[in-house]
Amino acid sequence: MRFCKRPIVIEAFQWTGDERQTEDPDWACAAIREGLIRFLNLGTPEVALLIDTYEGTMTARQGDWIIRGVKGELYPCKLDIFEATYEPAD
Repeated sequence: MRFCKRPIVIEAFQWTGDERQTEDPDWACAAIREGLIRFLNLGTPEVALLIDTYEGTMTARQGDWIIRGVKGELYPCKLDIFEATYEPAD
């Protein structure tokens, strides 16, 4: 059997790892305050995000997209997968 994903709208932003990044959405800032998103190697070129997901803790690297799903769940997505899966919604 084959299946097609239902069309859904998610929220996401591309994380650059740059301390000057200003477009972090409110929900991501709230997740940082709540400890659901944590920084690893902050202040170094190897900075990463640790994101608590339903499947466990996942790591986001610079350039990855951070997605907030339909139930408010957070998870990282690599750039190539994001571009192949998502397009801007009106």
